[in-house]
Amino acid sequence: MLSIVVKSFEELSKLELYNILRLRAEVFIVEQNCVYQDIDNKDQKAHHVILLKDESIIGYTRIFNPGDYFNEASIGRVVISEKERHNNYGSDLMKTSINFIHNQLQEQVIKISAQCYLEKFYKGLGFISKGESYLEDGIPHVAMLLKQ
Repeated sequence: MLSIVVKSFEELSKLELYNILRLRAEVFIVEQNCVYQDIDNKDQKAHHVILLKDESIIGYTRIFNPGDYFNEASIGRVVISEKERHNNYGSDLMKTSINFIHNQLQEQVIKISAQCYLEKFYKGLGFISKGESYLEDGIPHVAMLLKQ
């Protein structure tokens, strides 16, 4: 059974935090072969959106209030476990994250730094590319905005 929960850093259990960091490392560091500092002292300010399947964390995003990362509200560290990507859970996870920003944070504009190969996916959710692509941790990214 699938469920999505949103928690503050303080609400995360030690096991949840461990499993989130493990999933992020599996995808962003090992799978993408990218050496970077994932633990960046920003998790403490974030809202954590956790996608659970039968009590296992299979997806995740973190959300920031305006000014905590970008000037706008933002979504980052978007990740789905490799073995679950064929199920298209990323859309559900992103829609929940977007709705949280619009409904709970009362923010109309969302900024993301998207990996370029996922640009079409984010456009399908209503994001618009802004500016030229750039390298972030050695991977091509593009800034994207969603305005309600």
